[in-house]
Amino acid sequence: MKKNDWKDRLNVVYSTNPDFNYDTPDDEVQNTPEPAQQNLRVQLDRKNRGGKVVTLITGFVGTEEDLKELGKFLKTKCGVGGAAKDGEIIIQGDFKLKILELLKKEGYTKTKPIGG
Repeated sequence: MKKNDWKDRLNVVYSTNPDFNYDTPDDEVQNTPEPAQQNLRVQLDRKNRGGKVVTLITGFVGTEEDLKELGKFLKTKCGVGGAAKDGEIIIQGDFKLKILELLKKEGYTKTKPIGG
């Protein structure tokens, strides 16, 4: 059966060719590199957070599932809440040194602090 979903044909206005087949880009499965190959940056942030301090981990490359797993691990170890989305992890509170230590123990050797 021919797949003819309109969502797959976005940006194609009209074709007079009856044999036209719209080529969809194949979504490649993004692999998460080994922890030693991740260039993570840990910093404190208080912008747009009502003056509250959060620890921000940026630079994660990989699947959203692996990001959420790392975020859950860090939140559990720090005993606080937070979020993991769009390649960054937000941990509530000032846990910069503790998170740096935890990430290095987990094999994220290229992790660096940003700021004071």
